[in-house]
Amino acid sequence: MQATRFFKKLITPSGCVRNFASQTKKVTLIPGDGIGPEISAAVQKIFATAQVPIEWESVDVTPVRNPDGRFGIPQAAIDSVNRNKVGLKGPLMTPVGKGHRSLNLALRKEFDLYANVRPCRSLEGYKTLYDDVDVVTIRENTEGEYSGIEHEIVDGVVQSIKLITEEASKRVAEYAFQYAKENHRSKVTVVHKANIMRMSDGLFLRCCRETADKFPEIKFEERYLDTVCLNMVQDPRQYDVLVMPNLYGDILSDMCAGLVGGLGLTPSGNIGLGGALFESVHGTAPDIAGKDLANPTALLLSAVMMLRHMEMNDKADKIQKACFETIKEGKYLTGDLGGKAKCSEFTNAICEKLA
Repeated sequence: MQATRFFKKLITPSGCVRNFASQTKKVTLIPGDGIGPEISAAVQKIFATAQVPIEWESVDVTPVRNPDGRFGIPQAAIDSVNRNKVGLKGPLMTPVGKGHRSLNLALRKEFDLYANVRPCRSLEGYKTLYDDVDVVTIRENTEGEYSGIEHEIVDGVVQSIKLITEEASKRVAEYAFQYAKENHRSKVTVVHKANIMRMSDGLFLRCCRETADKFPEIKFEERYLDTVCLNMVQDPRQYDVLVMPNLYGDILSDMCAGLVGGLGLTPSGNIGLGGALFESVHGTAPDIAGKDLANPTALLLSAVMMLRHMEMNDKADKIQKACFETIKEGKYLTGDLGGKAKCSEFTNAICEKLA
């Protein structure tokens, strides 16, 4: 496997690559909860060793009460992302069943991060059931079932509204095809259930069809969600780039991550009109927080995606190569990868290769 092809450039909505490579760039850092601060520190150490021209601006996103009584993201964090246009985020915890809104969802809506990009590719040296997975899921990130529009009609009857708009569907479809073109991908598959949700998924499907006509060099196909899930676990090689509405993307991207070793190895990028936020999508793992046991790979590879977005490709290549070689050697693997190494030992092994 050619590891250097794992992550290529991410594109802006206009199809242009941001040019940040010529100067030191300030980047917003949201360390996160649980193991977040540990893996964020590991990424910072690796970047420092690689002499990446980045200045980190660390911010706290602990919800604060606004004048209207609602809890929201601190204004200082919002200002930082708006100012820097690029951010890296560790895992955030959202209490379940207490009326708290997901901070991850709030961040996506606050900065209109409409496209979530998750590359999943087999890593040499870490054996799974599949040896040659190479698929990218692109998920509409702002609406669908995650629009947050729900209410109780009468006692015991709750209605949740799935919102699909032409504007959001078109822009994520455009992004998916442009991504495929820029990264020399051959096929885009739209994942839907328009046979059941004829109006909502039908609208999303129509927007993808219209966009496909603008990219005749990219093969286009339509598949039902359940069919894709079945085919994916039988032979993931038949898919290349997948584009889909929000909920389907949430489920299918995690399933694809499972094919290559789990969320601890899978990076993620959220692209918006005014900026981009890269993140590890695994949990906060409070049971091992502060014990130097966490695996920083997902956040590190998300940071590699961030460097490609900023056109710092040389630095991205070096860090990615050092990470993949460390995993391939198998000497310093953390517990989730079947090893006994500490987070600091895995981090130091990468730094030694960079040095």
